[in-house]
Amino acid sequence: MISRELRLLLWFLLVHCAGIYLFTKGFLLSRLSLPNRGSCAYDTCTSLATHKRAVILVIDALRFDFISSHPPEPPSPYHHNVLTLPEELTTAHPNHSFIFNAHADPPTATLQRIKGLTTGSLPTFVDVGESFGGSAIHEDSLLHQVVASGQKVALTGDNTWVTLFPDFLDHNMSFPFDSFNVEDLHTVDEGVISNLLPLVENHSQSWGLAIGHGLGVDHVGHRVGPDHPVMKAKLEQMNRFLAEVVRAIDNDTLLVLLGDHGMDRTGNHGGDSILETMSAVWIYSKGAALSQEWTSLPSSILPTTIDLVPTISLLLGLPIPFNNLGSIIPELFNRDVGGSGVHKALGLNANQIKRYLDAYRASPSGGELDSFWSQLSDRWVATQSAAFDDSLAALSEFNRPHIIDVPLTLIGAGLVVIAVSIAAGYCVYSLLGEHVEKGDELLQRGLSRSLKAGAAGLALGGAVYFPLQNLLEGVHLHHAILFGGAIISALTLAFTCRPSFSRHLLTSVPVILLLHTLCFASNSYTIWEDRIVLFLSISSIVPSVLTGFTAPTPRLRYRILGFSALFAVCVRLMAISTVCREEQHPYCSVTFYVSSTSSAPPVLALVFTASCCVCYTLRYYGRVLGISKSDKGLAGIFLPWILMTTLVAGVAFWVLEWAHSTALFDDGTNSWFRLTRTVLARLNLAVVLFGGVTLWWTSPVCLEIKSDACRERTQVTVLGFANAFGSPYLVFWTNFLSVVWLCTQLTGQVVLAVRDAHGLMDAFASSKPSMALDLNALRRGLSFSEVVPLALLAVHAFLGTGHQPTIPSMQWKTAFILTSTVSFPLSQLTVIANTLGPHFLIGLASPLLALWNLPPLPPPRGLMASSLRAGLGVMLYFTTLLLGSAACAAVLRRHLMVWKIFAPRYMFAAVSVVAIDVGVVIGIGIGVSRVRERIEKIFKVTVPVV
Repeated sequence: MISRELRLLLWFLLVHCAGIYLFTKGFLLSRLSLPNRGSCAYDTCTSLATHKRAVILVIDALRFDFISSHPPEPPSPYHHNVLTLPEELTTAHPNHSFIFNAHADPPTATLQRIKGLTTGSLPTFVDVGESFGGSAIHEDSLLHQVVASGQKVALTGDNTWVTLFPDFLDHNMSFPFDSFNVEDLHTVDEGVISNLLPLVENHSQSWGLAIGHGLGVDHVGHRVGPDHPVMKAKLEQMNRFLAEVVRAIDNDTLLVLLGDHGMDRTGNHGGDSILETMSAVWIYSKGAALSQEWTSLPSSILPTTIDLVPTISLLLGLPIPFNNLGSIIPELFNRDVGGSGVHKALGLNANQIKRYLDAYRASPSGGELDSFWSQLSDRWVATQSAAFDDSLAALSEFNRPHIIDVPLTLIGAGLVVIAVSIAAGYCVYSLLGEHVEKGDELLQRGLSRSLKAGAAGLALGGAVYFPLQNLLEGVHLHHAILFGGAIISALTLAFTCRPSFSRHLLTSVPVILLLHTLCFASNSYTIWEDRIVLFLSISSIVPSVLTGFTAPTPRLRYRILGFSALFAVCVRLMAISTVCREEQHPYCSVTFYVSSTSSAPPVLALVFTASCCVCYTLRYYGRVLGISKSDKGLAGIFLPWILMTTLVAGVAFWVLEWAHSTALFDDGTNSWFRLTRTVLARLNLAVVLFGGVTLWWTSPVCLEIKSDACRERTQVTVLGFANAFGSPYLVFWTNFLSVVWLCTQLTGQVVLAVRDAHGLMDAFASSKPSMALDLNALRRGLSFSEVVPLALLAVHAFLGTGHQPTIPSMQWKTAFILTSTVSFPLSQLTVIANTLGPHFLIGLASPLLALWNLPPLPPPRGLMASSLRAGLGVMLYFTTLLLGSAACAAVLRRHLMVWKIFAPRYMFAAVSVVAIDVGVVIGIGIGVSRVRERIEKIFKVTVPVV
């Protein structure tokens, strides 16, 4: 049977997820894909055609400055002026060759960019979740139009195309390769070279579109960064291959070279920084001239990658895909005196966009255009009434429709659910602190009423939806049902468990939490959150310092002040490890990696440091447990054998990964490194799951019982008595630490060692001076100021282990810890463990605030209630951060930096809450319950659950 505490925590998790879901559906845009197909009347499209077929060569992550003749200063010898063929041919044949710096709309992930490059639409941040496995594209696209014209599509390279277009690629001319093995730098490129050239040379009449998608440049960026000799060798290979393609194509074949996106200084991508959105485009015609520069063009026309869709369509004489929002690149149609070609192309483009907007307006989602429709209509009228000389500018402006808006109803609903869940959490938290004796009864009554009210709220939400559905923009039936159930259930729980009003309520305002939450209202404070968290973390021990100064004995005073100082030192040491956001340059220096342009760790220094940290961590755990003599039993076996083995194996794994990625050895040795580290990671995980967890579950006790027989009675000595609950729970927690340790790179392992060996233990000590002063502190309950240092430690560890609340900072190489290629669900789980591991571990550790140094006799009243209260305190902290980041993102939704700063911060706040909630659920539902059960059985007493 599920315990009351576990049911309550699961309820909070579900309500948090409901609020996150409702807000996300409103804030993170989604788009409607219309099933219509583009078409042309008579020969309007074919009249602009210059070629019969096209070769589209995608070099993944090819940044514009990689092919530019004027790279940024100072130029890099590894990726500048290496791929030179496009610039050479553009200089020699200016009317046949064009180079563009095309903007790649975020999210800059390959799957989303392929959607944009083929349909002309704008994938949103919601689509980034499909990066590890998308679904087929059914809307109109360039490939659909090629097949509809009776021609075939050939493919070689990235197998993502097969996932997106399974029915439109000719099976006899398709050569897909695995796209997610970022450790393989050459197989895909060599496959493209060996298969594309024969198609172009010998079978050019068999296809209308040939696609080659190489991944080597992207994989090199992910593995070692752009400033590495391997990148230079890869670009030289691409330059030679490009020369062979140019030689092989005929006069009727259009060659398009492009990067689907760019890469940042470390070789990663996914966000919207300048380097990530800076995509190279080169269009070359061996036969017909693409431009004669007869007409001056509007200077405001700046190309984006989706502009290739209408441009290539018209150059091949095909209809523009129906859902396209791109504008033709006018330079490629400027072939006639007077600019009639440009005018006609822009006109066809404008008519296509107008048909799409009319169809969208008539769809069930047409209300999304209400606030823009008047402006769009005025622009369309301007294109029809403008004089010929002014029509180019009018058509160009119409072809750039800005129709982004967000449904405020869902945003408001999500914010209300999150806010009410905070109120309910605070009421339960206060109840557990005020009414220790009656807490069981009140909590049971409140939870029972809340669940019944939630069921009624689900029905009420559905009933209210139907008469109001025309007034609720973007709201569907399941949204209303979810909102009704969550809000009524949370309000019922808050009302049932409401605390009594007192002066203490006014004097216990969590100032640090409020300051942390308010910083999300400023883009500058959000950017520099790592510095703010460092300041707040050190400030959070002020209550402990004040308590230390007033301690009744010198020994106790020095102990409290010493632990507080040590906590501050550990926090400061963790801050040495940094990764920098783009906005922080040049005021930030990267120390997590060997340099700001590399994704490799400073291994020679860190191997020694990490090894020392492993030994020191185990010694410190033993020392801390040894104070209370609780290093016996389970701890005596687990710490030196299982934990030591898994931590050393975690360090060895990343050393082998570094040796493999830097290619210091021959291919045979590198293959051995790959196999060895994969086996090592799997064995490590098996030791934790089947060794550590099984051993802990069998005997979660760190006690040693000795008996001495005397004449009159038997004297029993219990070693580990003073920390009977805390020590076995700490062993339980270290099982999960071992998993996160394996998924954390070398520099991050050092940070985890500092945090877990010193910072975490000092947090328990320095945040609980009241426990040292008052033996009945468990009965009194924890104060929120004692929870704050632990919560801040989660954010600080997240930042210190090489992360920032930005998509590019995600460490995608961790997807290949257990496998050499992407494998569901192992790859996803290791990336999640790497990213959210610090938050999960802190949520899991929160019950230690109540369990640490707690003896089993006399029976501690309120054991489960105090553990639950500690977990709720950490959950409240992060849910409040979620509310602040969501509210600020909503208010600043038209801010210039909303998708660069505020939206990613909200996304990370949302997943952080889920990670914290899951950690608390596992900790209390499994860890605390099991420890309490075994300790109770040993001492043959019934520990009251209050």
